[in-house]
Amino acid sequence: MGILATVQALAQAQERGLDLVEVAPGASPPVVRFLDYGKFKYEQAKRRNEGRKRQKNAVLREVTMKPKIGQHDIDFKTRTAQKLLEEGDKLKITVMFRGREITHPEIGRGLIGRVMQALEERGIPLLVEKPIGMEGRFMSVIVAEDKVKAAALERERARAEEPDTSAPRPAPAAAEAATDGSIPSDNGAAGSDEVAEASPDAVGSGSP
Repeated sequence: MGILATVQALAQAQERGLDLVEVAPGASPPVVRFLDYGKFKYEQAKRRNEGRKRQKNAVLREVTMKPKIGQHDIDFKTRTAQKLLEEGDKLKITVMFRGREITHPEIGRGLIGRVMQALEERGIPLLVEKPIGMEGRFMSVIVAEDKVKAAALERERARAEEPDTSAPRPAPAAAEAATDGSIPSDNGAAGSDEVAEASPDAVGSGSP
């Protein structure tokens, strides 16, 4: 709009029902804009909140089991692990040994492997950030959801749900024949059901 006196700019802002906001105070002359300042601040806060959500730091969560855990409890632990991974957290799967249980580390590896396999089968591709290892009486592994594989799986599911438009359609004549049950004739009569009747005059009486 060009260069205006402050009084004129304020008057034009009021006529429009807007605020006069200085956006470049260091310029000569200063640069201002007409805008709804309340709405402007609201949109700024909304963008900041969305940015914080995208920049959510992954938290390390833990699921702990014992070697003698039952199948029902394994399923429960697996559902909990799935929820934590879907929320964007990292997961530490731990088996806690007591007494002489520590002499059978293969049981702990088997439990951790079963949980990891169950998560993969539930559609959670895993990225191992720290392989299975022992820390005192605890055996654990640290995993996170593999975002790249998860996105690829989501694209595959979306393609699988799309309707299949590549199936050939029957030709109109074939479709019509299949509908009315008529059979095309080979003698050019086009499948006619009419029967010709001989005229009585055309039948010989047997007299000369």
